[in-house]
Amino acid sequence: MFRTFRLIAGALLLAVVASCGPSKIKTYNGPPVTQIVVNKNARQMFFFSGPSVIAAYNIGLGNEPVGHKQFSGDGKTPEGLYYIDRRNPDSRYHLSLGVSYPNVQDAAFALSQGQNAGGDIFIHGQGPEGQALAPMRRDWTAGCIAVTDAEIEDIYAMIRDGTPIQINP
Repeated sequence: MFRTFRLIAGALLLAVVASCGPSKIKTYNGPPVTQIVVNKNARQMFFFSGPSVIAAYNIGLGNEPVGHKQFSGDGKTPEGLYYIDRRNPDSRYHLSLGVSYPNVQDAAFALSQGQNAGGDIFIHGQGPEGQALAPMRRDWTAGCIAVTDAEIEDIYAMIRDGTPIQINP
């Protein structure tokens, strides 16, 4: 009887562990990322540790990629100096890192035009929506910077809150 109980308990424990699957949250032990540089025209994002590029990614942008984001709903990706200011392990786009848009100048300009500057700009994976849209349109987000789900897992591990991100045209 006790042997049967142990077999059943062991099988249940194994099933629970197997159902968890691999974690999307990785660890990173490489050199610190001191700056992110995005070149919108080239659709590339570079990670620097001091003066050295330690990683590079091809990216997708907002569905209206030319120009600086000014208003909510304009489909543009911001341009300028921002910071990584939050992280979302439960993002609908797999994982995401928040970009500090809008800054004071962005918000003031939008207000002067009687508009809302918008927000919720992230570096994120594709998730189900991006997996459907990215093969048809490289620039499919509402203004975010998109990479693959596998890439955002690495990026999420590498980047610390407060990391500067320079987004160039």
